[in-house]
Amino acid sequence: MKEINVAVTGGAGQIAYSLLPRLVSGETFGVDTKVNLRLIEIPQVVDKLEGTIMELIDCGFEQTGSLLATADIKEGVKDAHWVLLVGSIPRGIVVDGKKIEERSDLLKINGGIFTDQGEAIGKLAQEDAKILVVGNPANTNALIGRTKSENPAQSWFAMTALDANRAKAQLAEKAGAEISSVTNMTVWGNHSPTMYPDPYNAQIDGVSAVEVINDLDWVENEYLPLVQQRGKAVIDARGASSAASAANAAIDTVKAVDNKTEEGDWFSAAVPSDGSYGIPEDLIFGFPLTSNGQGKIDIVQGIELNDFAQAKIKITTDELLSEKEAVKDLLD
Repeated sequence: MKEINVAVTGGAGQIAYSLLPRLVSGETFGVDTKVNLRLIEIPQVVDKLEGTIMELIDCGFEQTGSLLATADIKEGVKDAHWVLLVGSIPRGIVVDGKKIEERSDLLKINGGIFTDQGEAIGKLAQEDAKILVVGNPANTNALIGRTKSENPAQSWFAMTALDANRAKAQLAEKAGAEISSVTNMTVWGNHSPTMYPDPYNAQIDGVSAVEVINDLDWVENEYLPLVQQRGKAVIDARGASSAASAANAAIDTVKAVDNKTEEGDWFSAAVPSDGSYGIPEDLIFGFPLTSNGQGKIDIVQGIELNDFAQAKIKITTDELLSEKEAVKDLLD
């Protein structure tokens, strides 16, 4: 069997609990690949990982390799081929006696975490490692981590697949179609309520979703809020944030990056901008992407964006620029 080293932060959290078995089951990296898993947590809860490791062993997957629990980011990411940065400080937590509610405070607190993680990954992970940031605010956390890694050979992504999956589901439900018939979904911009899940270039059985649905008022006034606020709706309904669907989206992203994209389709993730579509360079921005299955990821070019789309993309771009400004001291 081939072997791959995978590091996961936030290993004791709810997302990781849904994510980890699927990383070592053969589903994500193939049945011919043994997965050495490194679970990383803060010192206060690292002991809980022992129970998680027991469960992974009890699953009996033959693709399960060595399993490590650690509170040391350097030990966790050493020689990693994939790093999934799931852990982050959530809104509402109390830090130094202060309840963190403002996005600016959230950015700075998480920025410090991703500074250390980025430095460790840049120095110790595989030279061509791939890094997926799941922990919010994901785009700017990825920007900080990538900047601090100082290793341009490594590939950094922020996850927008959860938003893309939600967007596909809403379009399919409205059209009375199967979710599998929805392709070419792009979530432009930030993983936040300013994101723009593009219904005009998404397709249902090869036809623009907007044409199939034929209800412009719903598309422009109901569909976007449904997708943008879906995370809040889940919290309101279950009393906890999305975990299973977030884990599924992380798996989707890893598989999309590692495997050749089907001809004519693309997938959605946030990557460093190269200036495409007028987005400022190096901003971690959601784009339509393709993979050649050999580690090369390209931004799909030539997609038409109408005035409605351009206005929405400007809003999410401006938000990301303001986030970058809020953490500029961490980017030096």
